[in-house]
Amino acid sequence: MQVSVVQIGNSKGIRLAKNILEKYEITDKVELILKEGFLILKPIQKARTGWEAAFQQMAEKGDDALLLPDVFEDETWEL
Repeated sequence: MQVSVVQIGNSKGIRLAKNILEKYEITDKVELILKEGFLILKPIQKARTGWEAAFQQMAEKGDDALLLPDVFEDETWEL
């Protein structure tokens, strides 16, 4: 795919089509990788995307139980 380099203030940039932005979930930033003569634009993944749904599934399956007993539930422990 060819894209044009356009003037943006004192710099230059490229425009990405709306369908590409949507497909790769690009919002405001991308990672630019320079590798072996290529420029690679990589979408930046949002941290912890999908974690809420994963935790909900774990809770529904009962997979969110403690594997080891809580150390503070020991009744012999005193302040």
